Amino acid sequence: MAPIAIKSVLISESVDPRCKSILEENGIRVTEKQNMKKDELIAEIKNYDGLVVRSATKVTADVIGAADNLKIIGRAGTGVDNVDVDAATKKGIIVMNTPSGNTISAAELTCALLISLSRNVPQAVISMKQGNWDRKKFMGSELFGKVLGIVGLGRIGKEVASRMQSFGMRTIGYDPITPPQVSASWGVEQMPLEELWPQCDYITVHTPLMPSTVGLLNDESFAKCKKGVKVVNCARGGIIDEAALLRALESGQCGGAGLDVFVEEPPKDRALVEHPNVISCPHLGASTKEAQARCGEDIALQMVDMVNGRKLIGAVNAQILVSTFTEESHQLIRLGEAVGALLQACTTSNKPLSSVQITTLGDSMKTSTSYLSSSVLVGLLKHDGCSPNLINVLSLSKEAGIKVSQSHCEAEGAFDVCRVEVVTSSGSYKAIGAVQGGVPVLLELCGSVFRQPVSLAGSLLFFKAPANPQLLSSVAGLLSTAGVVIESFSAPMDHNGDLWYCVGVSSLLPDLSTLKPLVENAAQLSI
Repeated sequence: MAPIAIKSVLISESVDPRCKSILEENGIRVTEKQNMKKDELIAEIKNYDGLVVRSATKVTADVIGAADNLKIIGRAGTGVDNVDVDAATKKGIIVMNTPSGNTISAAELTCALLISLSRNVPQAVISMKQGNWDRKKFMGSELFGKVLGIVGLGRIGKEVASRMQSFGMRTIGYDPITPPQVSASWGVEQMPLEELWPQCDYITVHTPLMPSTVGLLNDESFAKCKKGVKVVNCARGGIIDEAALLRALESGQCGGAGLDVFVEEPPKDRALVEHPNVISCPHLGASTKEAQARCGEDIALQMVDMVNGRKLIGAVNAQILVSTFTEESHQLIRLGEAVGALLQACTTSNKPLSSVQITTLGDSMKTSTSYLSSSVLVGLLKHDGCSPNLINVLSLSKEAGIKVSQSHCEAEGAFDVCRVEVVTSSGSYKAIGAVQGGVPVLLELCGSVFRQPVSLAGSLLFFKAPANPQLLSSVAGLLSTAGVVIESFSAPMDHNGDLWYCVGVSSLLPDLSTLKPLVENAAQLSI
């Protein structure tokens, strides 16, 4: 990926001082403004290329809409539910988090709540402070030999498992992404949720909050659990249905809950917080000095690495960019954009596009199909009123009603190539391109195979006309009259029928229609 220019960053919340110093050491201007209201943030954000937040700043669609220069939103932490990721994606803005910054802190708090639930530690502390000495009231149970169900086996789930195994707990779990053999290697047996619920003495959730995880623990799932099961949520409010949890607590189906997160924070409905079998914290999962220092430092380093074109870590909505940090990928991206721009120029009078088929050929192109396809779409859609990039171009294509297909095949001929076909209301256009000597070149346009590859750089004039010995001199005369100098000429290998030609020119024709008496079709562009 070509480096993204980030010259100024707004930090809207309290983060570790290392965040600011790392950014400034790398030539990025930093402004810190905390506790801004929504209107203040909307007014301020237009001045910055980057934004760093924690969890309090709500980066809504309105805020993103006002961010004319914003290129990246950095979340110093894991969850990004305070950022409208869809709105950011549509505007081509990278959303980045620090996936490992608070892992240990969140895992340790989870373990602390599990231990506290087993031995009623907070309740006993309160009783002691009230002057009581009630040993019988706070009878607990050992964790040894108990079953812990871990829903979500990512970084935090893994760390919780390893720690609670040291207490002699049997750990089982569920995760739709982590392979069972992987979790088995660190002692967690995976199984479907329907099998997991009835076995657990304790359940802890470590999933992101998304439609498929909202209310994951509800009336139905509580009914399938052991009577008296204890649950912990240090992930996101809403994964456990709060109303269902309260009902389970009151009926005794749930024996206790440790909650660090709530649907509404702070919670106005205090029923759960005040329940005697609930241990609650004010969202302290990442509230350690170490986690805050790590998250603040990580987000700054990740942004600097991206700006300097080294690597991309923590991109929530831009995984397509992860493989674009080599010179070879830069060349292929330039090829894709150039081929897309050429076909856009060819189809200007035949809009709208209905479909695009991108095919890569050759072993070295196998891993580049995704970003090469997106770069073709960037070239196709880059016109007035549209600002596509690799992040938002698939979304923009879908909105425009363009069906996009991408595939990979084995090599045809001597070179690894990219073949693109676009279909409009009046027909289809095809182009085949490649990278030769580090330069994007065009090999074929609509069936016309060029005798020499056309370098896709500078100002280019393409025209379609019947083969004619006088064609070039006629076109040259017209260009000369318009003050345009011919710098190169590329002819097709064939000499029969209607063929495409390419002329490298000093500047574009002011009026392309002046070619109409000489050619059947024409297109021009500057690359």
